[in-house]
Amino acid sequence: MEITEFATYLIKNIVKNPDLVRVSAFHQDEDDTILEILVSDEDMGTVIGKGGKTAKALRTIIFAYAYLNNIKNIKINIDSF
Repeated sequence: MEITEFATYLIKNIVKNPDLVRVSAFHQDEDDTILEILVSDEDMGTVIGKGGKTAKALRTIIFAYAYLNNIKNIKINIDSF
């Protein structure tokens, strides 16, 4: 399972509109990976959580997955459309 599939699985299970979730990975340099997570405006509060706790937990889980799969220097952007 790639990191985009893993992140998509995590996000789709906590939002109300799972069909609107988009996760893309971009490689900035050889070692830098940017993971862009897009959700609907309605689901943005759910993904961020109270005080950013849900977003922080999601980032921690994704970073752990990246570490286990030797993906270095990953950055995560969460946004809405």
